[in-house]
Amino acid sequence: MTLESEYEELSTAEAVYRAIVPDDDGYVTTRLEGRKVVFEFKAENAGQMRSAMDDVLACIKVSEEASGIVSVSAPDLDGDPLLE
Repeated sequence: MTLESEYEELSTAEAVYRAIVPDDDGYVTTRLEGRKVVFEFKAENAGQMRSAMDDVLACIKVSEEASGIVSVSAPDLDGDPLLE
């Protein structure tokens, strides 16, 4: 599965990429294509895919908040205190 996140500024895409790429593992590979950060997910089953995507989406959320793209924190989707 592929997820793409495009930003208005190249510097923002680079910041998000640098924040997330250290978390690349066997389930996700991240690359920068101009103003777009591309995530390639691979998993053996749906549970692994969901877990990998949850982790990356949480990292995107935090890196966008830290970069000032998002002015307020987005609510946690399932209402628990964990970032997901």
